[in-house]
Formats: sequence, C-alpha cells, structure tokens
Amino acid sequence: MNQLNSLILEGNLVRDAVLAEPAPGFKKCSFTMGVNRFYKNKKNEDVTEASFFDVEAYGNMAEYCGEKAKKGRGVRVVGRLKQDTWKDPEGKFASRVYVVAEHIEYKPIKKAEEEKEAVTATETASAATEGEAVKEAVF
Repeated sequence: MNQLNSLILEGNLVRDAVLAEPAPGFKKCSFTMGVNRFYKNKKNEDVTEASFFDVEAYGNMAEYCGEKAKKGRGVRVVGRLKQDTWKDPEGKFASRVYVVAEHIEYKPIKKAEEEKEAVTATETASAATEGEAVKEAVF
C-alpha cells in the first residue's frame, strides 16, 4: 500500500515571516499560521476552534515568502508534515512536528490595506523630503 503525507491548510499569518540563511546559499522562511474551524456543539451553539501551525519554506519559495508573508495576510499552504527529533541537554528525547510548504498561495491584500500602505509610504517620503528641506534651510 502507498503511503501519503500531504495536507492543505488555509488561514492567516499570526506574525511576519522570518527569512534566514542557516547555511551559505540555503534560504529558509518560517511562519506560523492560524486556522479556524467552525462547528455546532451538542447544544446547537456555534463554536470556533483555533489551531496554530508552524510552517517552513525553502529556496526560492523562502525568498518570496520573506517578502509577501506579513501578519494578518491570508494564505493557502500545500505541503507535508515533518518531524524533527533530538535529545535535550538532560538526555531526554524531544520532538517537533511542522509543515514543510511545497506550494504557498497568498490571498490578495484588500483595497483598504493597500491604500493604507500607500498613504504610509507617501507620508514617509513627504517627511523625508521635508527633513531635507529643513536641513537645506538650516545650513
């Protein structure tokens, strides 16, 4: 029988992704995503259950992830589970299960967020220009 290790997760990033280069030429991007599940309990009450998953991407996908994966952004991750095991300083075995991304889709940023980012960029540019004008006037 064939074995299968594949999953699809859809949710939102809970913090900005972290891009690292643990070895020369090897890029790794790590982020955590929150996934909500909605259901009704035995009393017919609406229940929301949140789960959080650590995700890692490598290579070119990691570089792109480092640019695009910002807190709050919606993502769809297709990947597989991976388990790392090690001995801690006391000699006990420890392990960690995380998702290795094989494909990541980024949900579009809403217009209001794009406009807010554009305004912030414009304000920053204006402040820099005003600062230069003040420097020129002082000297």
